[in-house]
Amino acid sequence: MGRIATGAVGRRAEQAAFDFLQQRGLIPVTRNFRSRGGEIDLIMLDGECLSFIEVRFRASTRFAEASHTVNKPKQRKIIRTAALFVARNRRFAMSTMRFDVVAVVGNEDSHIEWITDAFRPGNSTF
Repeated sequence: MGRIATGAVGRRAEQAAFDFLQQRGLIPVTRNFRSRGGEIDLIMLDGECLSFIEVRFRASTRFAEASHTVNKPKQRKIIRTAALFVARNRRFAMSTMRFDVVAVVGNEDSHIEWITDAFRPGNSTF
Protein backbone atom coordinates (compact mmCIF):
# COMPACT_ATOMS: atom_id res chain seq x y z
CA MET A 1 0.00 0.00 0.00
CA GLY A 2 1.44 3.41 -0.98
CA ARG A 3 1.91 6.34 1.34
CA ILE A 4 -0.45 9.28 1.17
CA ALA A 5 1.21 12.49 0.03
CA THR A 6 2.32 14.73 2.89
CA GLY A 7 0.30 17.68 1.56
CA ALA A 8 -2.90 15.64 1.46
CA VAL A 9 -2.36 14.43 5.03
CA GLY A 10 -1.72 17.99 6.18
CA ARG A 11 -4.84 19.30 4.46
CA ARG A 12 -6.92 16.53 6.02
CA ALA A 13 -5.54 17.26 9.50
CA GLU A 14 -6.16 20.98 9.02
CA GLN A 15 -9.73 20.32 7.88
CA ALA A 16 -10.31 18.08 10.92
CA ALA A 17 -9.01 20.84 13.21
CA PHE A 18 -11.12 23.47 11.40
CA ASP A 19 -14.30 21.38 11.78
CA PHE A 20 -13.47 20.62 15.43
CA LEU A 21 -13.05 24.31 16.26
CA GLN A 22 -16.17 25.37 14.37
CA GLN A 23 -18.17 22.78 16.33
CA ARG A 24 -16.92 24.53 19.47
CA GLY A 25 -18.20 27.90 18.29
CA LEU A 26 -15.12 29.51 16.73
CA ILE A 27 -15.78 31.68 13.68
CA PRO A 28 -13.39 31.44 10.72
CA VAL A 29 -11.48 34.57 9.73
CA THR A 30 -9.02 33.07 7.25
CA ARG A 31 -7.07 29.91 6.49
CA ASN A 32 -3.42 29.54 5.47
CA PHE A 33 -2.41 33.17 5.86
CA ARG A 34 1.04 33.46 4.31
CA SER A 35 3.71 36.09 4.40
CA ARG A 36 7.37 36.04 3.45
CA GLY A 37 8.22 35.14 7.02
CA GLY A 38 5.78 32.32 7.64
CA GLU A 39 2.29 30.91 7.60
CA ILE A 40 -0.59 30.61 10.04
CA ASP A 41 -2.82 27.62 9.43
CA LEU A 42 -6.07 28.99 10.86
CA ILE A 43 -7.18 32.35 12.18
CA MET A 44 -10.51 32.25 13.99
CA LEU A 45 -12.56 34.28 16.43
CA ASP A 46 -13.39 32.72 19.78
CA GLY A 47 -15.91 35.25 21.00
CA GLU A 48 -14.01 38.54 20.94
CA CYS A 49 -10.60 36.83 20.98
CA LEU A 50 -8.63 36.49 17.74
CA SER A 51 -6.96 33.08 17.78
CA PHE A 52 -3.92 32.24 15.63
CA ILE A 53 -3.89 28.45 15.33
CA GLU A 54 -1.05 26.13 14.40
CA VAL A 55 -2.23 22.67 13.36
CA ARG A 56 0.18 19.79 13.95
CA PHE A 57 -0.29 16.23 12.75
CA ARG A 58 1.33 13.02 13.92
CA ALA A 59 0.38 9.50 12.85
CA SER A 60 1.23 8.43 16.41
CA THR A 61 2.77 9.87 19.56
CA ARG A 62 5.44 7.19 19.64
CA PHE A 63 8.29 9.66 19.15
CA ALA A 64 6.83 13.03 20.13
CA GLU A 65 3.54 14.67 20.94
CA ALA A 66 2.36 16.78 18.00
CA SER A 67 1.96 19.80 20.27
CA HIS A 68 5.61 19.56 21.36
CA THR A 69 6.80 20.15 17.80
CA VAL A 70 5.96 23.88 17.93
CA ASN A 71 9.41 24.96 19.03
CA LYS A 72 10.68 28.48 19.79
CA PRO A 73 11.75 29.29 16.19
CA LYS A 74 8.32 28.18 14.90
CA GLN A 75 6.61 30.24 17.61
CA ARG A 76 8.61 33.32 16.59
CA LYS A 77 7.58 32.85 12.93
CA ILE A 78 3.92 32.53 13.90
CA ILE A 79 4.10 35.61 16.15
CA ARG A 80 5.75 37.73 13.42
CA THR A 81 3.22 36.52 10.85
CA ALA A 82 0.35 37.30 13.23
CA ALA A 83 1.68 40.84 13.70
CA LEU A 84 1.72 41.28 9.92
CA PHE A 85 -1.84 39.93 9.66
CA VAL A 86 -3.06 42.46 12.23
CA ALA A 87 -1.15 45.28 10.50
CA ARG A 88 -2.91 44.40 7.23
CA ASN A 89 -6.30 43.92 8.93
CA ARG A 90 -6.59 46.90 11.24
CA ARG A 91 -10.14 45.98 12.33
CA PHE A 92 -8.50 43.38 14.61
CA ALA A 93 -5.94 45.79 16.09
CA MET A 94 -7.81 46.18 19.37
CA SER A 95 -8.81 42.51 19.68
CA THR A 96 -7.55 40.26 22.42
CA MET A 97 -5.26 37.74 20.73
CA ARG A 98 -3.89 34.34 21.59
CA PHE A 99 -1.84 31.55 20.03
CA ASP A 100 -3.32 28.05 20.04
CA VAL A 101 -2.07 24.67 18.89
CA VAL A 102 -4.37 21.94 17.64
CA ALA A 103 -2.73 18.53 17.63
CA VAL A 104 -4.28 15.89 15.37
CA VAL A 105 -3.04 12.39 16.14
CA GLY A 106 -3.90 9.30 14.10
CA ASN A 107 -5.19 8.72 10.61
CA GLU A 108 -8.71 7.33 10.33
CA ASP A 109 -9.84 7.65 13.94
CA SER A 110 -8.12 10.91 14.82
CA HIS A 111 -7.71 12.24 18.33
CA ILE A 112 -7.75 16.04 18.49
CA GLU A 113 -6.20 18.05 21.30
CA TRP A 114 -6.81 21.81 21.42
CA ILE A 115 -4.28 23.74 23.48
CA THR A 116 -5.53 27.28 24.02
CA ASP A 117 -2.99 29.99 24.79
CA ALA A 118 -0.20 27.51 23.98
CA PHE A 119 2.48 30.20 23.88
CA ARG A 120 2.81 33.96 24.20
CA PRO A 121 4.99 36.56 22.51
CA GLY A 122 6.76 37.30 25.80
CA ASN A 123 7.83 33.66 26.01
CA SER A 124 9.49 33.72 22.56
CA THR A 125 12.49 35.94 22.10
CA PHE A 126 12.84 37.62 18.71
